[in-house]
Amino acid sequence: MKQVLQDLNHGHTLLALVPTPATSPGALTIATRRSLVSLGTERMLTSFGRANWLQKARQEPERALQVLHKVKTDGLLPTLDAVRAKLTRPIPMGYCNAGVVIEVGPGCVGFNVGDRVLSNGPHAEVVSVPVNLCARIPDEVSDDDAPFAVIGAIALQGIRLIEPTLGERVLVTGLGLVGLLAVQLLQAHGARVLGADVNPERCRAAEALGAKTVVLAAEGALEQAVAEFTAGAGIDAALLAASTDSSEPVNQAARVCRKRGRIVQVGATGLQLERPDFYAKEVSLQVSCSYGPGRYDADYEQRGHDYPMGYVRWTEQRNFQAVLEQMALGHVRVRDQIAHRYAIDDAARAYDIVAKGGSGAVMLEYTAPVESFGHASRRVNTRSASVGQHVSDAAPDPSVRATPRVVLGLLGAGNYAIRTLLPALNSAAQQLGSARDNGLVRRLNPLSAPASETSLVRRAVVSRLGVSARLAADKFGFEIASTDEHDVLQDPSVNTVMIASRDHLHARQALAALQQGKHVFVEKPLCLTLEECDSLEAELANHPGVLLSVGFNRRFAPLVVRMRQLLALCPGPKTFVYLVNAGALNADHWTLDPTQSAGRIVGEACHFVDLIRHLAGHAIVSANCRVLGAGAQRQSDVATLELTLADGSMGSVHYFANGHKAFPKERLTVFSGGRVLELDNFRKLETHGFSQVNSRALRQDKGHAAQLAAWLDCIATGGPSPIPPREFFEVSRVCIALSNWGIWPAP
Repeated sequence: MKQVLQDLNHGHTLLALVPTPATSPGALTIATRRSLVSLGTERMLTSFGRANWLQKARQEPERALQVLHKVKTDGLLPTLDAVRAKLTRPIPMGYCNAGVVIEVGPGCVGFNVGDRVLSNGPHAEVVSVPVNLCARIPDEVSDDDAPFAVIGAIALQGIRLIEPTLGERVLVTGLGLVGLLAVQLLQAHGARVLGADVNPERCRAAEALGAKTVVLAAEGALEQAVAEFTAGAGIDAALLAASTDSSEPVNQAARVCRKRGRIVQVGATGLQLERPDFYAKEVSLQVSCSYGPGRYDADYEQRGHDYPMGYVRWTEQRNFQAVLEQMALGHVRVRDQIAHRYAIDDAARAYDIVAKGGSGAVMLEYTAPVESFGHASRRVNTRSASVGQHVSDAAPDPSVRATPRVVLGLLGAGNYAIRTLLPALNSAAQQLGSARDNGLVRRLNPLSAPASETSLVRRAVVSRLGVSARLAADKFGFEIASTDEHDVLQDPSVNTVMIASRDHLHARQALAALQQGKHVFVEKPLCLTLEECDSLEAELANHPGVLLSVGFNRRFAPLVVRMRQLLALCPGPKTFVYLVNAGALNADHWTLDPTQSAGRIVGEACHFVDLIRHLAGHAIVSANCRVLGAGAQRQSDVATLELTLADGSMGSVHYFANGHKAFPKERLTVFSGGRVLELDNFRKLETHGFSQVNSRALRQDKGHAAQLAAWLDCIATGGPSPIPPREFFEVSRVCIALSNWGIWPAP
């Protein structure tokens, strides 16, 4: 299917061919008929993309500050890589969509295949949208009109916060799409409306809808118009629908409000308030959140938990429905607002109009027949890759089947996969090619190597919505982009699976791959429960020629390799102190969702437990976990994990999410036999009591590429597993037990 993406690095608008999204529980799959381009949000994104780096920093000062913090903690080169990766990854555009339901996900109630629906889906021929962000379109409302209801819900939520009563005088500042819809909805509430804008054409459009207007050209024009409009009493309320960095709209509204007037901001204006008018009149100011209650609440939007109508009468979905009903009754007219129409194939021309500041709505039209979006459309063939022959005289490990031709399938193409894992895979292939350029083992990046020189084939990459799969396929050379995991798990040509999906899928997908006899690399965590751990271990035992590995990459970091060499000079028990400045997560982050994750101890702290176990070289015999707070205030991501190892060594992991991001993320200190090693954020290794000098890395290296190089080499040659399975199963069980019961062995 076709989808519109925006390149934030250079500002190009892209029309990409991507797989149709998978049907998800609690979501509708919709074949789009019309989508509306937002002249506010999307113009801002287009302008941001076309700006240079300095202009981007000025537009996003908070993000610029985050970049400076990252330079301080991680170094310049990793920071530049992260910024480039962020900017060079195109983003989906659009959020006003009307179409026809073609599939109903499990758990969706009240919708059927064939229903015409409104949603906040992007500009794409097929979209998958959670059910609470969809509303059925009345028969009286056309496909052309329906997408405006999403913008209308923004206006309506602001009006609900104003609480206008019959006959009140309301000022609407900013007469773009949101403002013009607000004019009509306010009149439907029985209010009289004065519209204000710097653009005379927009004012004429508001007058055609029944509003009085004033052009904000001359100083004092608004004050004079309000005096005439209200007979000197002042405005009862003001709705700010303008988009500007200036704070003049909000201060101007305060000046023309009556005593105890109300101001609600639905646009994006400056908020540097001039206190005297707010103070003297006791004017209230409130910022409206998009479509209404439920917005940005993952429980409501993603998991479909509706708010009871008796307690929350107007949710975002009910606001969608209310605007559509007003359209059906003829109280809201939008057809005249459509200034430009383009087929989806001409999306780039549409965005040129938007970027140049054109007025009037821009509508995208879709004509592909619904029946064309069947199962076959869930995969896109992006390229062909050849496979060379591999020859090796290395002695294989009889417990691992040598697989000279590594044909890779990737499950999950999120930020971590695209920004870290796949670049590391490229580096790993290059490392192997460099290390074995005698011809015995040669694996180079197939994007640049002749077909005869490579034995690593990137076959298929899968993501739920398809966009990230296509981006990964194009950037890293996969032959197929798909939204169906069976294109990896059941493809007989795929002999190696890399799993980078969300945590709750890891064990199931790894088990399915093992059952098919495929080699598996699982980004941590391996699994979320002890039962899953047992199942994976048992299945692995049934396939003695198959390799299973986990993404405990820190073992392979160059400075960690050096630490282990130095610790070999220190016989006897050791003491490890690992300080982790993990950083706080937003409450709605998926890692904190128990349906998708087992929490940060299992999901991330396992890294640090594994590294201590690796450096000690002995099994963990007991452990306990203490978390910050008590009762309901306990913070499971502010914790200290205490480990005792078989040789008497002790380790503590201080995993803290309550620090400051300017402080380095990781510091590991090891005490042994009168000597000390201190690893500072994988950038510097200081030694005390050793004859060797300190080590400093040119750039932060946490071992991703080295681990993948070892993994690929093991698969290709049948060599020993880079991480013994008994160790990653042990670490997994320890962390699961600590997260659930606070003690290991588990009770």
